[in-house]
Amino acid sequence: MTNPLKTGSELAKLYDAMDDERKRSLSDFADFLYAQGGPVSREVPPPADIPRPDNETVVGAVKRLKETYFMIDSMAVFSEASSLMTDHMVKGRDLEEVIDEMEQVFERAYNNLLQENE
Repeated sequence: MTNPLKTGSELAKLYDAMDDERKRSLSDFADFLYAQGGPVSREVPPPADIPRPDNETVVGAVKRLKETYFMIDSMAVFSEASSLMTDHMVKGRDLEEVIDEMEQVFERAYNNLLQENE
């Protein structure tokens, strides 16, 4: 019976628990495995079809966009999304304008992901 594949976060926890010598060995082995198999291209799924509701808040928009673009690493859009939220909540920037721009940020990140995986 084979062991189930570990998730990236499970592997990261194991890595974090290792001393430097073992981390170096694991890194070397990962480089070796990668070189043996060549580059891996993964298929990027399409965004989920979640319509924009009426009277959506900025926080609601972020949640919706994270669900719509579930394949995007949150850190890829974190800085821009945070800046837009701040513009609305602190500076009073128009809600619709901020949400429109936030949708563009997520769509851009998705298109970048598609290009990286071609």
